[in-house]
Amino acid sequence: MLDTFRPLLEAAKGLDLSDPARAVAELRRRFDPNGPGANALHQQLLALLESGQIAQRGALPVCYGRVSKAVDETGDFSIDVVHMNGAGPLHTHPAGEVNYLLPLEGKPTFENTAAGWVVMAPGSKHVPAVQGGRMLIVYLLPKGQIEFAA
Repeated sequence: MLDTFRPLLEAAKGLDLSDPARAVAELRRRFDPNGPGANALHQQLLALLESGQIAQRGALPVCYGRVSKAVDETGDFSIDVVHMNGAGPLHTHPAGEVNYLLPLEGKPTFENTAAGWVVMAPGSKHVPAVQGGRMLIVYLLPKGQIEFAA
């Protein structure tokens, strides 16, 4: 299954997350969400979701699941996938976070973005929320670092 996520991992490799706008521009250059590889990736992600292989835990508004811990094969990113139509838990990104968004139903947004890439800087904190529909979000965490509020 890791091969499905390889284009996202390659795009995020070596990226400086301290300037989210610059990081998103570089991610779009490395892997265009509207480019030739995106359609195949989207179809693979939908198939994995429909077969219950990703985002298989919990219930809407947040279904979630870990694909991989941060290991050498993933470039030291953990890979998690959420299927959302509402708000999730407050958390902090000690080393940042790279998100790839795939709208599923309606006109969903996440962090004011409808599709493609969102980057959260190291030390950022938020309540993740999808508004206006349903969305699948792949998030990559450097070294798997995330801290949930108690």
